[in-house]
Amino acid sequence: MIHTVKAGETISLIAEDYRIPIPLIINANPQINPNIIHIGQQLVIPGIPSIEEISYSIRIDLSERRLTLLLNGIVQKVYPVGVGRMLHETPTGNFIIINKAPNPGGPFGTMWMSLSKKHYGIHGTNNPASIGNYVSKGCVRMYNKDVEELAATIPIGTPVTITA
Repeated sequence: MIHTVKAGETISLIAEDYRIPIPLIINANPQINPNIIHIGQQLVIPGIPSIEEISYSIRIDLSERRLTLLLNGIVQKVYPVGVGRMLHETPTGNFIIINKAPNPGGPFGTMWMSLSKKHYGIHGTNNPASIGNYVSKGCVRMYNKDVEELAATIPIGTPVTITA
C-alpha cells in the first residue's frame, strides 16, 4: 500500500498509525531519508494490500451517523452508527482498516477493526441504545451483529472515508 505523507507526520507517527515497526517502513522505502520526509511524499507500507486490489470501500457520514458499505462504488448496505461526542470527535479524512479482532464483549462489543489512525476503530457495543447518537470517544460504534457482518465482508486494507 502507498501512504502519502501529510503535514506533521513523521516516520514514527506513520508506523504507530499502521501498527508496524519503523524498520519495516524504512526497509520498504530505501530511497528515502527517514529523518527528513516531506508533505506529499509517497511511502510504501509493507504488509497491507494496495487500494487497487480491494473492491470494497466504506463511507462514514458523521452528521447522518451512517456507515455505507460499497462494492466497486455501488452501495451494498447502510448501517446506523454511534460516533464521537463533543471533545472526543471522530476524526475525518481517509483511512484504511489495518486489522480485525474478535472481542469478548464489553464496551467494544464483539468485534474491533482498527483504523490507520492510532486509538480509533470501528467496533461493536454493549450499549445498543447508543447507536445513532454522538456518544463515543471518537470511535465508530455499530450494533454487534452489524460489525460482525461488516468484518466478515471486508478485507484488511479496505479504505474508509469519514466526513463531517
